[in-house]
Amino acid sequence: MLTFFRSKLWMNLFLSYLIVVLVGMTVLVVAIGLGIPSAFNRQVMPMMAGQNGMMNGHMGGMWQGGRGEFEGEQTGSLFVGFRRGVFDAVVPASIAAISTAFVVSLLVSRKVVAPVQAMTVASQRIADGHYSERVPALKGFIGVAQDELSHLAINFNQMAERLEQTEIMRRQLLADVAHELRTPLTSIKGSMEGLIDGVLPSETETYQLIYQEADRLQRIVLDLEELSRVEAGVYELKLESVAMPQLIESVVKKLGWQYEEKGVNMEIRLPGNLPSVRVDQDRIGQVLINLMGNALQYTPAGGRVIISGEISDTELIMKITDTGIGIASEHLPYIFDRFYRVDKSRSRAYGGSGIGLTIAKHWVEAHGGRIWAESEGLGKGCTFIFTIPLRNQVL
Repeated sequence: MLTFFRSKLWMNLFLSYLIVVLVGMTVLVVAIGLGIPSAFNRQVMPMMAGQNGMMNGHMGGMWQGGRGEFEGEQTGSLFVGFRRGVFDAVVPASIAAISTAFVVSLLVSRKVVAPVQAMTVASQRIADGHYSERVPALKGFIGVAQDELSHLAINFNQMAERLEQTEIMRRQLLADVAHELRTPLTSIKGSMEGLIDGVLPSETETYQLIYQEADRLQRIVLDLEELSRVEAGVYELKLESVAMPQLIESVVKKLGWQYEEKGVNMEIRLPGNLPSVRVDQDRIGQVLINLMGNALQYTPAGGRVIISGEISDTELIMKITDTGIGIASEHLPYIFDRFYRVDKSRSRAYGGSGIGLTIAKHWVEAHGGRIWAESEGLGKGCTFIFTIPLRNQVL
């Protein structure tokens, strides 16, 4: 309570109410002072005339507004008493009005100042790093409807929640990056120590293993750089008319030898009427590479990956379907999160950087499209689907 009364906002609100009351009372007093003579002539003088039957020298009189004086001594005394009585009634009314203004300003100010003080304290704690801080939900002034302060509290809590989620994601990203970098670095360091100590032979296979780990480390770093640019929006799409069959063919040529080496069959099933779309060829090509590379990674030898497409009224729909290990339904909403693993116990020794799907999602959404995954469960393969609007609106 003491903090409340020390609030400058409360004092300003109270003074504003007090000024309004004082100005109103001043206007009222002036208006009453100017209106008393005419009110006296209209209300009191006719009553005196009726009681005396006439208006004469000493018993009567009229207020002469133009000359500012009375005709008749008794009438003048009566007017003075009438005016005094009016002002005697105004003074208690003024005191009552000022007291009411104080009480009302106290109630209203507490309704306004308390939430503002709560948000001030909460904002300071958030600035100090306590992102879980929230302000209590507020009701409107009448206790039911939501007013501007209520909406401000709601927006404040939403802001705090997003800051908290961002901080959680930042910490998780640092932990994930450290984990992903630790694995290849540990492998490289162990191999080099083995070479130095003579435990590992100085053969091509040893150097090839070190090279593969260094290459994976480089891919992680490059993908992180690209992801940071994408998430920060620091990029420019170079839109051009691209024929999807030709783009898919070029991606197949890049990945074809990997499919042959692993023994996974690749099939292309595209309708003949696929239209050209306005896209950034390099970015959508990267999406296809990431999705087809992911399908290859989780499809065992002897399996197959099918690239297909179809057209709806408003968008081009591309599908990459594999006969691989599949994804359980509870993991489907999270597979586009950076570094997410379906099996937490598995290392990424044979995987990519762990953010390829995240990058693909950002590039598809940058073109105004959608991307998602479907799977009937473990061991039943998976289908990645992304769309490109035929009227491509860049977001």
